[in-house]
Amino acid sequence: MTQALIPIILAGGKGERFWPLSRRHRPKQFLSLDGSGQSLLQSTATRLLPLAQTWDNLWVITSAPIANGVREQLPLLPHSNLLVEPQGKDTAPAVAWATLEVSKRYGKDAVIGFFPADHWIGDTEGFEATLKAATEVAITKDSIVTLGIKPGYPSTGYGYIEQGENQGSFEELPVYIVSRFTEKPDQETAKSFIETGRFSWNSGMFIFRAGLMLQELQKHAPQMMDLLLEKEEAAYNELEKISIDYAVMEKTQLAYVLPANFGWDDLGDWNSLERLIESKGNNLDLGNHVSLDTKGAIIYSSDEEQIIATIGLEDVVIVRDGNVTLVVNKNRTQDIKKLLKLLQADDQLAKYL
Repeated sequence: MTQALIPIILAGGKGERFWPLSRRHRPKQFLSLDGSGQSLLQSTATRLLPLAQTWDNLWVITSAPIANGVREQLPLLPHSNLLVEPQGKDTAPAVAWATLEVSKRYGKDAVIGFFPADHWIGDTEGFEATLKAATEVAITKDSIVTLGIKPGYPSTGYGYIEQGENQGSFEELPVYIVSRFTEKPDQETAKSFIETGRFSWNSGMFIFRAGLMLQELQKHAPQMMDLLLEKEEAAYNELEKISIDYAVMEKTQLAYVLPANFGWDDLGDWNSLERLIESKGNNLDLGNHVSLDTKGAIIYSSDEEQIIATIGLEDVVIVRDGNVTLVVNKNRTQDIKKLLKLLQADDQLAKYL
């Protein structure tokens, strides 16, 4: 394969479940959570560059409040390759607008890949091999190829993809027609999915020829496409907030899934750090922690001069960042977003977001 992939990084998310470390001015993709010294956004760009072949072929789409932060994080990214959304409207408008802009420069046969900025990938070589296979599929078949992750456990936090008929092998990896997408299931359903061997986690990464995606967007989301074609980013005020899964992927007949196993985590909340970093004792200590009879805790402090002391706690997350301290049961980390709504509703507290 000689054709370069045009990777587009989706970098507009807020990462609210990593509050208080993730804030408005410093969202999750700007954080270094894996000990590499690179932010999640920088790590994503680093592993995509070999596939793009040059910075000129790498694009980022982000939101207006953090656009300057993206430029600081990725100083080698060409200015014209950073698309700034006036407001967040979920992934469908982002995919549609970015695909339109890329097709103007490279033509409708360009192969594009979309990648969230805040994922962790363990096996970079396996990741590259999988994307080369997906690019071949996109070139040779009328397909929107989504990367499925082989499930490690019956997660209720991920969407699932069921594979249908086998469509052959590419780079020695099998590819299947998508039979169906299923949103986050309950525990029993997730367990039954895994037992069949036909389901993958939905990674949110997908690859396609520009013209094919534009065709499917026009077919399944014509109002959005008409507005973007007429007004480009000025259309955002009028666009519906909708994900690319709902707008296209769950409706198209051209969705393919390539099951992959390259070590992946979407780093959804503080609990994911236990999957990423090995603890050296009863707790995962990312800061100065003195404990008496505390176990199963995740402790994070952004200030090396501060000490967090605990007694008799179990299965909690404690995060200290600047003037904010969060204490939450590990089973309630998904509710951090609800807490932030309470802060947002109070003018005196909104400054801590």
